Amino acid sequence: MKILFHLGHPAHFHLFKNVIKNLKSKSHEVIILIKSKEVLEDLLLESGMEYLNILPQGRKDNLLGIAFGQLIQDIKLFNYIRRNRVNLMIGSSVAITHVGKLLKIPTISVGEDDAYVVPLYSYLSYPFADVILSPSSCNNGRWNKKTTHYHSYHELAYLHPNHFIPDKQIVKKYISFNEPYFIIRFSKLGAHHDKGISGINDIAAERIIETLKPFGRVIINSEKELKPKLEALRMEINPLHMHHLLAYSNLFVGDSQTMAAEAAVLGTPSFRLSDFVGRLGYLEELEHKFDLTYGFKPTEIEQLLDKIISLLKTPNLKEEWNKRKNKMLQEKFDFSDFLTTYIEAFLKK
Repeated sequence: MKILFHLGHPAHFHLFKNVIKNLKSKSHEVIILIKSKEVLEDLLLESGMEYLNILPQGRKDNLLGIAFGQLIQDIKLFNYIRRNRVNLMIGSSVAITHVGKLLKIPTISVGEDDAYVVPLYSYLSYPFADVILSPSSCNNGRWNKKTTHYHSYHELAYLHPNHFIPDKQIVKKYISFNEPYFIIRFSKLGAHHDKGISGINDIAAERIIETLKPFGRVIINSEKELKPKLEALRMEINPLHMHHLLAYSNLFVGDSQTMAAEAAVLGTPSFRLSDFVGRLGYLEELEHKFDLTYGFKPTEIEQLLDKIISLLKTPNLKEEWNKRKNKMLQEKFDFSDFLTTYIEAFLKK
C-alpha cells in the first residue's frame, strides 16, 4: 500500500519515525511531506529519511499567517495527491483531512491534546477526518464518537524501552557525570493554541536557576532569545541527542508540555510552570495517577520552588522515579507497534 505521512512539527518526526520504519519493513511505500518548523528538517536530514517540504518558507504565527499557510498547504497537498494517489494519509495535520475529504482518500488524525485545548485545530480537522486516534486520557468532546482511544502516550512511540535506550557516551559529549545536572526548557509559545498562555518569565527563570544551582549544574534549552544572564547557561544540543540528556538529568523544569511528558516517561522528575496545567488529560494522568510530573500555574512559583527543593532532598530520587516509570509502563503499551498494527488493519477494511 501507499501511505502518506504529513509532519508539521519536530514532535511529529519522533512520533512517526518508528511507525514509518515498521511499515517500510512490511513492504509498504511511505511518502513523507512536511512544512518547515523549528528543527524538523534537521531531524529528517540527520536520520536519512527522504521527504518533500511543501511549505519551505514556514508560516507566521498570527491568525492571518496561519490561514495563509494552511491555504498554501492545502493547495500543494491537493496538487501532489492528484499526481500521486495514495491509499491512506496520516498525521496531526489539518491539510490531510481537507484533501482527503475532497479526493475521497481516508485519513487518520493523530492527536494527544484535548479538543477544547486546541479548538482551531479541532474544528478545522476533526469533522473531516475518518478516524481520530487519541490517548485514553484525552477528551475530544463532540468528536469522541469517531475517536479510537488507546492506552499509551505519543511519547511512548519513541521513548518506550523497545525503541530507546539512553546512552551515557552521548551525554558525556556534553557534560561530565561528576555532578548532577538539571535541564530547563523555555518554549516560544507562538502556536495558535498558545494565545493568552503564559509560561516561565525571566523573573521566574532566575528564581528557578538560583534554587537549582546549589544542587548541580543548570542547562538551558530554549526556543526563544534570552537575556544575557540566562543566555550564558544555554547549551546547543543536537536534537537527536536531547532525549539521552533528558533521561540522565536529575530533574526537568520547563513550560513545554511535550518535554515534561518526555521526561516523565523516561523516569526523570519533571515540572511545568504553565497556564496549560490542569487542562491536558495525558499530563494530568502522568501527574495524578503515576506521580511522575508536577504542574503549577505561573502564579504558583513559590509552590513550584518548594516542591523542587523537597524532591532534591529526597534520597535515591532517580531510583524512585524509575519505579514509578516502570509501573506506568506496565499499564501503557508501545504506541509505535500499536499504530503499525492499526494502520495495516485499517487498510484491509
